[in-house]
Amino acid sequence: MLSLSLIFFTILFAILVYYLINSFRQRSSLPLPPGPRPWPIIGNLPHLGPFPHHSIADLARKYGPLLHLRFGFVDVVVAASASVAEQFLKNDANFASRPPNAGAKYIAYNYQDLVFAPYGPRWRMLRKISSVHLFSAKALDDFRHVRQEEVAILIRAVANAGSKAVNLAQLLNICTVNALGRVMLGRRVFGDGSGGSDPKADEFKSMVVEVMVLAGVFNIGDFIPALEWLDLQGVQAKMKKLHKRFDAFLTTILEEHKINGAGTTSKHTDMLSTLISLKDDADGEGGKLTDTEIKALLLNMFTAGTDTSSSTVEWAIAELIRHPRILGQVQQELDTVVGRDRLVNELDLPKLTYLQAVVKENFRLHPSTPLSLPRMATDSCEINGYHIPKGATLLVNVWAIARDPDQWTDPLEFKPERFLPGGAKPNVDVRGNDFEVIPFGAGRRICAGMSLGLRMVQLLTASLVHAFDWELADGLLPEKLNMDEAFGLTLQRAAPLMVHQRPRLAEHVYRASSS
Repeated sequence: MLSLSLIFFTILFAILVYYLINSFRQRSSLPLPPGPRPWPIIGNLPHLGPFPHHSIADLARKYGPLLHLRFGFVDVVVAASASVAEQFLKNDANFASRPPNAGAKYIAYNYQDLVFAPYGPRWRMLRKISSVHLFSAKALDDFRHVRQEEVAILIRAVANAGSKAVNLAQLLNICTVNALGRVMLGRRVFGDGSGGSDPKADEFKSMVVEVMVLAGVFNIGDFIPALEWLDLQGVQAKMKKLHKRFDAFLTTILEEHKINGAGTTSKHTDMLSTLISLKDDADGEGGKLTDTEIKALLLNMFTAGTDTSSSTVEWAIAELIRHPRILGQVQQELDTVVGRDRLVNELDLPKLTYLQAVVKENFRLHPSTPLSLPRMATDSCEINGYHIPKGATLLVNVWAIARDPDQWTDPLEFKPERFLPGGAKPNVDVRGNDFEVIPFGAGRRICAGMSLGLRMVQLLTASLVHAFDWELADGLLPEKLNMDEAFGLTLQRAAPLMVHQRPRLAEHVYRASSS
């Protein structure tokens, strides 16, 4: 047990360092951006509250869209408007690296993954591998049938529930993990192919959600390094424990794949076989791929690439249940384009103009990562006439930008028509070029899996809306549906969406054999 005197002297040392840093801080003729006065030592951490993207949005309304905060010893700048975000992210070479943080150190293999790797040759190698082998248009098209088959399994699982209430989040998670598993590993990760619930899948989802919760905590040790070893919030201990669980899961997958693939000369049929083959080939300027980097990439895929899609679709279905007129219009479009004798496929999606507007509006109101992953200023610079210090952390409040009343009419209302021809924002897209709505981020660190995420969210939303009419469980009225958020790095629902379904397609559609 730590002695009180040791803790006291550690805190005293932190105070001394704090005042020394302030004394020798680089001076600039320009002022720092405005912001609330920080507390001694801990800075503005007490201002964050249980939902930092909400609290920081409130501060930006008071102090302006370019905000300066102090977290411990770290300068933090926040972009809370589209114009400010564009200045940081459009030419973002100075903000391409991540600041040190416990999540990357203790969960993401000590910065050896794609999401948190420092900007440089190794990151470029990992990004190139992902772009060419995992997320290129050809790679996505090659595995289109896999996604369609897994969505069809989901539809049959929902139909087979009959009159029982369905936990939509649970089944969506199984679908997204198995679709990714078949692409990455060549096999389903959970279940027997029936699409039903699986205790292992529930455990995996809880692990992913725990990653997002822990990653969303503003850990004191990240901002006051002298206190890191104390782990005052217990966050680092939880991260280490969770990493062991994930590493055991990923190591088993990797070793089984090596054994099963040994001696085969056939063309790679899954992405993990391709990644393993790249261990022996230098890919670009970064060198060879290591086992740890492979596991770190798998960790990124199975955390960032599954629950974000499933929770986004869950929000979309919740919004459509709350807005029956909009739901009816989406179903009418689907019946016209697809008919009622088959399920939606990915080739239908470009023809579904209104559905795409619904998905965009859902991304606007419920971005999967409401407060962007942090970036760090490599050098000091000037933005909007303010000094941005070297080493400052940049946060982009994606959630606040998408609800900015200066950019959006009725910003809190669910109105897909704003994205249609004749609407207020007909040409705004979500792919990182239009800064009013950037659910995948923008610039060099834009989400590598954006194209896959868009396809999966559109296909799942379209399929669920096309195949079923929906009612809330226990006779709950749509206007009474709980739309509260849960704490975490990603935007989870506070309460899972429990629903009853009524099939609306031809009976044979729900009996089709699975592959």
